[in-house]
Amino acid sequence: MCRRFRELAAHPTVLSRAAAAAVALRAGVWSDAAHRFLRRCAAAGNLHACYFLGMVRFYCLGSRASGVALLARAAAGGHAAALYALAVVRFNGSGGGKADKDPHAGVALCARAAWLGHVPALRELGHCLQDGNGARRDAAAGRHLLLHAAARELAAVSSARRRGRAGEDDDGAAASRFMVEWWALTSAEKPATAAGEGGSCGAGEEDAEELRLCSHARCGRRETRRHEFRRCSVCGSANYCSRACQALDWKRAHRGQCGAARWLAAGNAY
Repeated sequence: MCRRFRELAAHPTVLSRAAAAAVALRAGVWSDAAHRFLRRCAAAGNLHACYFLGMVRFYCLGSRASGVALLARAAAGGHAAALYALAVVRFNGSGGGKADKDPHAGVALCARAAWLGHVPALRELGHCLQDGNGARRDAAAGRHLLLHAAARELAAVSSARRRGRAGEDDDGAAASRFMVEWWALTSAEKPATAAGEGGSCGAGEEDAEELRLCSHARCGRRETRRHEFRRCSVCGSANYCSRACQALDWKRAHRGQCGAARWLAAGNAY
């Protein structure tokens, strides 16, 4: 009976219907077996697995082409977080050069993800309209979208609290949590790697010392080339993969950390 259950659990039909929580692995338990499991789920057509593995491959394992292909597969199936992930890639020209930036494509992907109810995409779209990035500038429409995103986020948090959950249990949050943990483990393993012992975490074409993480603590994205992410225009020490991450981090942390902002707030401006 147990053997039969194991066979059924590995059946493509079962793998294709695995819930997002089933494929939301933690970086601390990453292994070849975990990678194989995600590959099998993705091959079976599981959109959650396509998205999660796509993010891991693109940002953590350095497999840009296969990562984008998996994200595109999930996006084609209407996976909102994958659409937004591809939008961030197009905004930054990730995996390529500055000439590969395509803000118009990024806005189109954000609009599709926002229409599907993805709050980060809605927030990013609002900033794009406010800034005129990839779309005709419309500050009023941008503010309206940002207010709508804030209301949606507040409603989601309230609903999660009523259910006794933390509030960020969707695919996007799970992938970001994995990446944050992955780079923390990579940082911890640097001494061993430098000593020639090797390391299981981290990959890429450039030295990790030269590539910066998004300063939003809950994001986890890392640059794919030097100076890819935008910097805080006030202090220049914080880096962001998107305007949405920049705005969120300003509210949650950077407002109190930005040295120049504190200096201005103290009334020391000329």
